[in-house]
Amino acid sequence: MKIRGLTKKIFVYFLIVIILSLSSVGFFSYMTSSGELAEMVENQMNQIVGNAVHHTDLYLKDYERSIVSLLTNRQVMEFIDLKADREEYDYYIARKTILELSVDPLFIRNPKLASVYLISDKLNAVYYYNGVGEQSFNAEDKRKQREYFLANTSADGKLSILNHTIIEGQENQMLTLVRRFRGFTSPELSGILAIEMRSADLSALWKGIDLGKYGYLFIIDNKGRYVYHPDGKKVGLDVPTEFVEKLEKAGTSSFVDTSEGDERMYVSRKSDYSDWQLVVSMPLRELRKPLTNIRSTTLIVGLFTLVLAILLAYRFGKSITKPIQVLKSGMRETEKGNWATIPLPPHKDEIVELMVRYNLMVKRLSEAVDRVVQVEISNSEIRMERQKAEYQSLQLQINPHFMYNTLETIVCYATIQESEEISEIVKALAYMLRYSVQTNLEEITVANELKHVLYYIVVLKHRIGRDFEIDVAIKPEYLLHVMVRLTLQPLVENVFQHAFPDGLEDYHFVRIDGGVVDGIFWISIEDNGSGMTEAKLTQLQAKLNANRLADTETDEAGKKGGIGVLNVHRRIQMVYGESYGLRIESVAEQGTKMIMVMPASPKQSDKPNVG
Repeated sequence: MKIRGLTKKIFVYFLIVIILSLSSVGFFSYMTSSGELAEMVENQMNQIVGNAVHHTDLYLKDYERSIVSLLTNRQVMEFIDLKADREEYDYYIARKTILELSVDPLFIRNPKLASVYLISDKLNAVYYYNGVGEQSFNAEDKRKQREYFLANTSADGKLSILNHTIIEGQENQMLTLVRRFRGFTSPELSGILAIEMRSADLSALWKGIDLGKYGYLFIIDNKGRYVYHPDGKKVGLDVPTEFVEKLEKAGTSSFVDTSEGDERMYVSRKSDYSDWQLVVSMPLRELRKPLTNIRSTTLIVGLFTLVLAILLAYRFGKSITKPIQVLKSGMRETEKGNWATIPLPPHKDEIVELMVRYNLMVKRLSEAVDRVVQVEISNSEIRMERQKAEYQSLQLQINPHFMYNTLETIVCYATIQESEEISEIVKALAYMLRYSVQTNLEEITVANELKHVLYYIVVLKHRIGRDFEIDVAIKPEYLLHVMVRLTLQPLVENVFQHAFPDGLEDYHFVRIDGGVVDGIFWISIEDNGSGMTEAKLTQLQAKLNANRLADTETDEAGKKGGIGVLNVHRRIQMVYGESYGLRIESVAEQGTKMIMVMPASPKQSDKPNVG
């Protein structure tokens, strides 16, 4: 369907965008929230069951320590060694001693214990009760009890936890911790020691665990029977086979089951100590309640937002189309040749800005023409600078062979006069002159520039009348990197002219260093001379930023400068671009550091020898 009119198009498109946005945001927010909430619930249940296992194991281990304290008791071990035809008095004394020295303190420390009893291989047995009715057993009862414990305990004397009791009327309500032990006279594990406690007491361990109104914990032993369950009727019964299979298949992950009536989520952990499975059970309706609230809230907020967005879209569409219609009328007047300005509304937005731009169009065109003229002028100035630089270079080439021949003649006279100093100076000057007037090489290796500086130092040594060495710290791998010709020596000369105004002293130094950082090749000339004041440094940096050759600059003595610091900076920029050049750092009375910045480009083949 073709929609006519900008207002209708904007309204329809906005409506589509709003509905898609709200639907997408609502759907993905709900899905993300539900997924994260489900993960959070499962993690919480895992933590709960893990803590429950930990506390249960600690609880059982505490009782195991109580059993160990009895096993190491001398009277208990002597009782196991009593003969079958023992005297009644010996039996009475042994029973009384064990009660007073071991069992009574044990009941005091552990009031939740229901009973403690010992049975020897000769069917000598003592029974102690705590808060339950005492019972007596005949020899046949003791024999059956012993046979049951022998069949359900470990032969190596390890602790066994059984869902069993000898107390009448307490079936499926007690847990028995039992283990075999030996007496004094035989290495065989002939005795049985057992303590009983109420399985319901385990629930006291989990009172601090919040499982909501309908959540609970229960325990399953290694034979698939309920050890503990909030529904006491299930204790001692077999767990449904289908539930056990799901439990084993899920491992430590959660699963959903309906075997307990309603749909519930289960998470379990197995205790390595007791070999029990602790299971957390929570109804899905409780777990999904936050998701239901999120869904309802999302729908209500989404509908309210949709209605509000439709109203705003309509107003927004009108606010756009009305100024466009005004602009359209102005354009029609322009087509007729009437360059009348468009009246501007009082508010400010992009459409009004468009009207302003239309009114200023003619003025902007005039300014654009002026900018083109300025660019042409700037290009002319740059061309003139290049011509000046070329002219300066050509000036240095005026009759160079005549200068070479003249220097050679001076060398001959120096040789005749046996003056090594004159010969050394003239040879250095000859190399420097030959190196300076080469015009076919704009770029040259660092090694050649350093050689040029070396000959300059030879001449300088005779000028200042003392030896002086420059510390060159450039690594050998950088000697074949390319730099602009005749840039290093002028900076070194500048150091000797300005850094040591009171003369060269032994503690003075000049250091040349270089390196590559992030594709940038740098060479620095550092001294510990007089440095520059902050004002002078700012003035020099301003001249560098002006990007002009310094052939018209004069120094403090009024002398006209040549290829100085500023020209070195500008020549580097002419070769490599405006982003490169010279950087200067200086502190008064502490020294100056001049850094040439160039692109890193090692030379693939040596430059022609200029020597």
